[in-house]
Amino acid sequence: MKIDLQRLQKQSGIIGTSEKIYEVLGMIAQVAPVDISVLVTGESGCGKEIIARSIHKHSKRSQTPMVIVNCGAIPEGIIESELFGHKKGSFTGASDDRKGYFEQANKGTIFLDEIGEAPMETQVKLLRVLETGEYMRVGDSKIRRTDVRVIAATNKNLSDLVKKDQFRQDLYYRLKTVNIHIPALRDRVEDINPFVERFALEFTRSNEIRYRGFMPDAIRVMKQYDWPGNVRELKNFVEKIMVLEKGERITADMVNRELTDVINEPFMENDRLPIAINKTSEQAEIDIILRQLFSLKQDTELIRAILSSDNEKSFLNVNPMLPSEELKIISPVADTNMEVTEDGQPLIRDDAIGEILMKDLEKEAIIRTLRFFNNNRRKTAKSLGVSERTLYRKIEDYKLEPKIKRS
Repeated sequence: MKIDLQRLQKQSGIIGTSEKIYEVLGMIAQVAPVDISVLVTGESGCGKEIIARSIHKHSKRSQTPMVIVNCGAIPEGIIESELFGHKKGSFTGASDDRKGYFEQANKGTIFLDEIGEAPMETQVKLLRVLETGEYMRVGDSKIRRTDVRVIAATNKNLSDLVKKDQFRQDLYYRLKTVNIHIPALRDRVEDINPFVERFALEFTRSNEIRYRGFMPDAIRVMKQYDWPGNVRELKNFVEKIMVLEKGERITADMVNRELTDVINEPFMENDRLPIAINKTSEQAEIDIILRQLFSLKQDTELIRAILSSDNEKSFLNVNPMLPSEELKIISPVADTNMEVTEDGQPLIRDDAIGEILMKDLEKEAIIRTLRFFNNNRRKTAKSLGVSERTLYRKIEDYKLEPKIKRS
């Protein structure tokens, strides 16, 4: 079955007119009708998920569900239960039998995003499913079968991981039956103009913002930027500049000003939480929020220390983010306004000083960091400086998004 490339592009929402993007479209047209596994590679933010959706949409399985799983967002201890399901009583908390994602995707497609993050032990079972379609739920001895098409994606070099014994060679070769590589935005700058138009129109329609367009010289300036965050960064930049410039026609000077802020962002006056230069706009936004959260927490602790200093039971707390000469005297963690997380980290209770602002900042920091790392909770926890267990508790407390999406 021959697929028309222009029709495929329109139906899939894949943007671009460059030769490289048409090569990607040609690959999709070739592999979509054939029931084989596909490995989609490319840098973070280049649109790997939309390619996977396009393959599924134009396959023989298009009328069945496509289950999307972010392997990097699932803790190592429960990833097998999430993928293959579990039997009631197989571990603490397993109160019922549960279907895994492979079982839910039966007769359809499963998209394993960030496959390079999958633990080595799990890779063995993934290989078996790929080769035989067989698997077992955690805690069960019954062999089950599933009929799924596997599409995997990664922003890592799996070949290098294989050489470092961090990824199984047999699984690597089984996954890359067909490899579709998405070029970085800097390697197809001619696609920036259609991307800008699409993002601007979508943003104005959903937010009722006046849109007068981007001047040609503004687009030329944007083509000279490296866009390390790829399409995701470009989208955020377009939305940001449209809000800041209040519906005016975007000129080269406006773009230069905003891009200069991103590229040469100086250290803030508060050097307790330094920000490195060469940050993307979204990274800078995250860092600002985290700095506010950190500073407010420090100020609250200092106030509490002053209020409790008369009991002569205060002690020195060496904050790793502060120079040694700026040691603060704060009250013990046993203070009634503090709580200790499972990993021993002191946090201000919700009913403590600054309740509303603290909760709002903390929630916003978690949401934005999750969004930046594409819902990778391992990386999010590391970026926020908390344990995965603490992050999971916060996600549950704030009722944030689930880790699985469906098409």
